[in-house]
Amino acid sequence: MSRWSRRAWLRAALGAGVLLRTPLDAAAQAVDARSQRPQSGDRCVFAEGAQQGQVVGPADVLAGKPPIKAYPFDPVSRVVRDGSRLNQILLLRLSPDEIDAATRAQSADGVVAYSGVCTHTGCDVTMWQAEAQRFRCPCHESEFDPRDAGRVVGGPAPRRLPRLPLKIVDGAIVVGGGFTGRPGFQPG
Repeated sequence: MSRWSRRAWLRAALGAGVLLRTPLDAAAQAVDARSQRPQSGDRCVFAEGAQQGQVVGPADVLAGKPPIKAYPFDPVSRVVRDGSRLNQILLLRLSPDEIDAATRAQSADGVVAYSGVCTHTGCDVTMWQAEAQRFRCPCHESEFDPRDAGRVVGGPAPRRLPRLPLKIVDGAIVVGGGFTGRPGFQPG
């Protein structure tokens, strides 16, 4: 094989490799978009139930009712950021006069948002204690007070549940910024 034909062959092989790789890169970017943490401007959508995937409005989050599990949704790319458990959001309506100033500043019309993943060992926070108005993790019984910036009030969790700032735009609950802390647990 002549020197020129080897180069031509190598260029063709490299070009074919790039063309074959492009669909994989696009798929990887789509997966990454699903796993990205909530971004400012994302809408909240129902994570489960009959309304799964539909945008959550302020009227959907009722006072005195258990939290709604939601995921962030990018309205531009139309991607639901459900590719990571760490993106689970708990939406809850509280009376604005019952919540501390830090929590109130990041709420929208009394609706607050917290990470749905416990800061102890990363279990899903699935229990709601209506009388005490607290989130509770079923794994090791950590309890968090949503009226006081997700403060740990019981159990072994080492830190608060991260809050997610909210705003209301065009009748939808919208993410106003990133989590106030790292969602989930930090291995020791």
